[in-house]
Amino acid sequence: MKVRLLHLTWALCLFSGVAHALFERTAIKKNLPQTEAGGTPAAAAPESTESVAKWQQGGKDNGSQASVAVQEALSILRNMRTPKNRLARLEETSGFVGTSMYYAKEAFFFLFMNGPRTDDYLQTGSSELRLSKPLAEAVHLLEGAAKEREPDALFLLAEMNFFGNYTHPRNYKEAFRRYNDLASLNGNGSAQHMIGFMYATGIGGAVGRDQAKALMYHTFAALGGNTKSQMTAAYRHHSGIGTPRNCNEAAYWYKHVADKAIAFSRSGPPGGQIFQQKHVYRLADEKGGVYGEGASVVSSGLNANKAGPNSDSHANIDDVLEYLDLMSRKGDLKATFSLGTLHYDGTRTTKHNWKTARAYFRIVARKYWARDGSVLTEDHGIGRVASKAAGYLGRMSLRGEGMEQSFEKALVWFKRGLANGDALCQYELGLMYLNGFGVRKDPVTAADYFKEAANQDFTSAQSYLGQLFLDQGDVSTAIRYFDLAARHGHIEAFYHLAEISNNGIGRERSCGVATAYYKLVAEKAETIHSSFPEANEAYNDGDSETALVKYMMAAEQGYESAQANVAYILDEYKSIFSLDSLLPWKKQRSSLLQNTVLALIYWTRSAKQSNIDSMVKMGDYYLRGHGVEADMEKAAACYQTAAETHQSAQARWNLGWIHENGLGVEQDFHLAKRFYDQALETNQEAYLPVKMSLMKLRLRSFWNTITRGKVNSIQPDPKPSKKEFSFNEWLSNFLEDPHPYYHGAEDDDFLEPSPENDYMDDIDESIVESLVILALAGALAFLVYYRQQRQNHHRREMERQQQQSQTQQQQGADQGPEQPAAIPNAPVPGQQADGGFFPAPDDPNFGQWVAGGVGH
Repeated sequence: MKVRLLHLTWALCLFSGVAHALFERTAIKKNLPQTEAGGTPAAAAPESTESVAKWQQGGKDNGSQASVAVQEALSILRNMRTPKNRLARLEETSGFVGTSMYYAKEAFFFLFMNGPRTDDYLQTGSSELRLSKPLAEAVHLLEGAAKEREPDALFLLAEMNFFGNYTHPRNYKEAFRRYNDLASLNGNGSAQHMIGFMYATGIGGAVGRDQAKALMYHTFAALGGNTKSQMTAAYRHHSGIGTPRNCNEAAYWYKHVADKAIAFSRSGPPGGQIFQQKHVYRLADEKGGVYGEGASVVSSGLNANKAGPNSDSHANIDDVLEYLDLMSRKGDLKATFSLGTLHYDGTRTTKHNWKTARAYFRIVARKYWARDGSVLTEDHGIGRVASKAAGYLGRMSLRGEGMEQSFEKALVWFKRGLANGDALCQYELGLMYLNGFGVRKDPVTAADYFKEAANQDFTSAQSYLGQLFLDQGDVSTAIRYFDLAARHGHIEAFYHLAEISNNGIGRERSCGVATAYYKLVAEKAETIHSSFPEANEAYNDGDSETALVKYMMAAEQGYESAQANVAYILDEYKSIFSLDSLLPWKKQRSSLLQNTVLALIYWTRSAKQSNIDSMVKMGDYYLRGHGVEADMEKAAACYQTAAETHQSAQARWNLGWIHENGLGVEQDFHLAKRFYDQALETNQEAYLPVKMSLMKLRLRSFWNTITRGKVNSIQPDPKPSKKEFSFNEWLSNFLEDPHPYYHGAEDDDFLEPSPENDYMDDIDESIVESLVILALAGALAFLVYYRQQRQNHHRREMERQQQQSQTQQQQGADQGPEQPAAIPNAPVPGQQADGGFFPAPDDPNFGQWVAGGVGH
């Protein structure tokens, strides 16, 4: 409720401003005296040429005269040719020829075009701007019309001063003044958007950065229906820029843009517009990432470009086309079909060519079907490729791409491809039956075709099938199909999931999920509101200033790739040792490109949208104090956050370095070694820098140890302790597991295999168990035999002692009184009685024990 009241308040303010502007405009039409900012009456237009002589005449209808002047100025501007820097496209080197042309261009500029540095166009001095004669004439006409408060004149002058259109020098302060006049005049949404943009970025020093004012002007423009400001307002509420984070507000504005995106998508030919997003990419990724090839996340580890024997990930698109053309000429139908799809879809550097694509598809189709539709071969491989080509030919006929639209021809091609189960043909037939294109309208038949295509994971069919289930009230099934289509980035699936989450259909309402889906839908429709194409073209033409401004406009709308591009262009620290300052022909960066504060802002915003390299770069800025006061703790936090993704070897190496030197963290050589080792584990290409760092670290740790320093030195890795087993535990474990003794042992504890004992690995486990049992039985038999021998020896000894005793008694009888008789088996004096566990030999149980001990 508070949000709606705020909107109402802003709307009333906007209405009052518009009313005041209309009053001023009415006063102008009635020839009332108006004053400039300084208080003097408005002067007449300058009398430079005959085309502006009409301003001397005055008259009752100055408004119509101003409109005529604007039309004349536009006619002059349209006839002007904008010079292009044709040599600028040689910046991207590729191969021997590209490298040669690049250095030839550099030598040409050094020898013939290396003049003294001109004044920066951002300087606000009083030096008079020199314009060409046609441009000066058009400007005089527009300035005269602007003094009569002509909106088109104000807008054209603002655009020319801001973007430098028609070779007009940039003047951001003048552009801001013109935009402000236009916004005050009639509440122009484009002017309000540009004022908000200038407050948000402080570009050119025209105004200071003020995020609150930026949000206010963007909100005014968004309420007026400006799509760019709606995107910007949504992103600011989503990220909390200039205002506390507000999920509901973000969802509200993203939904407005998403609705426009879906309306634009459905306004196209059958099947809707195709969103390829060929223009949305990061400039740094074209050169291997922010830190270069092999050091950045996008080109290292799992993301590394690894060329194989059958493909080359570094191949240029021209090389790919040349290779496919060669294979096509040799009769490879798959190569011919691939050429057709490349020309149909187009690439980032090549536009689509429907005529050429159709020719390639027809070549494939003719290899399988005759003119009358009869099959020429039973080769299923050719049939599958031909069916795919038939699907594209039917699609081009259905949509009227490169040919006249014909539902009859489309139906013929789709039915041919349907015989081999082509998913595209199934989907397109379902589309025709759903909408009645050349056939009767039959949603049931359409659903059957959609289901067959969806079972082959065809994204568009899954989305349409989800819509049909949603119309029938089966929300759970609809969500399942939308989720399947969303895996491949289908815009309709994202939109329906956003609507379901936002309205709580079949599930609890989730503002966060709805906002995320709405944002995806809005950003996929970059064609209707972003400036990526112009930015990419300007960058390729060598116009870094224009590219920067265009990327900044997309970055303010929340595009992560644009934020990374702005930060990359503004980044002056791409390498520690740069030779650009030593090369005399290197062009000096303009003041617009020297803004480390703005670079850090966009690195931060890009990092918040899960760009790991931007997070590491953000840590570099805090570490070295670029654009902000140096803060070691924040730098360490950035590196730690990036390292926790387990993808950035650079972040882990940086963590090792700051722990080695104690920057923002406690100095710890052992922990530094751990991070260095993890960097090598993350990216094997970091072998050399990691090993060199470890060598230096070990030397410092050694010196710290012998000097008894306070830093924690590198400690040897603790060896895992082996568990000591008793004999009973070892025996029980050995019987339960063939190899229990080696559990917990390290691999280094085993001997390396040799040819002499390789055959032991082939012994069957059952044989080993049998041998163990036999060994135990033999040991038990030996123990029984040994005890019997000991008992026999003991019995003979007893008998011998008894005999000696009896002999002594007989001798004593002859010599003295009668002695008592000896007791049989009596123990010898001083000898203990046999009280062992086993029975004595004269015991009746002795025989049973012996028999049982043997094995009965």
